[in-house]
Amino acid sequence: MTATAQPQSPAIAEEDRLRADLYNFLGVLLAGPPDQILLDQTAGLTGDDTPLGQGIAALAAIASKSRPAAVQSEFNKLFIGLGRGELLPYASYYLTGFLNEKPLAVLREDMQARGLSRAPNVFEPEDNIASLMEMMGAMIVGRFGVPATLEQQKTFYNKHIRPWAGHFYKDLEGAKNSVFYAAVAQVGRAFMEIEAEAFRMT
Repeated sequence: MTATAQPQSPAIAEEDRLRADLYNFLGVLLAGPPDQILLDQTAGLTGDDTPLGQGIAALAAIASKSRPAAVQSEFNKLFIGLGRGELLPYASYYLTGFLNEKPLAVLREDMQARGLSRAPNVFEPEDNIASLMEMMGAMIVGRFGVPATLEQQKTFYNKHIRPWAGHFYKDLEGAKNSVFYAAVAQVGRAFMEIEAEAFRMT
């Protein structure tokens, strides 16, 4: 993803920085299989007794036992496969049953309004789950410009993420080829529930 240069961002609250970090973390894991360094970093995470904390603890545990080749094989079966993977992680597909439909067009309009565009070396449609996680994280901290207000974050989340991300994470958690990514999905699903409730209360 690329963007035009913007003025320097104001200070970001620690809570928002942590939210952005988790969005970015999910985006990285869903964009491609982790290497050994990322697996080791993931294995060092700790969680608490909340559903999100339990998901993080489960992800750390499976990461400590995982090897890059095995996770890459799992990723390929889930998202690439022969012709297509077990899951199609795109908003258009989840919301309409087809790829490259209206949800993608609406997202592109909103990206353009915020000065965002697909990076030249990326060929996947922008409405894939990894890109949306990355966009949300970037908006929170203003990585591509001025940080989005809470209302702007809420609008983007409710329009592009909330209608389908929870369903996707539930499907990923239960997918027959999911092992490492079942734990990623547990974290994603719990985080989406927290975000949806927090935005509902604003």
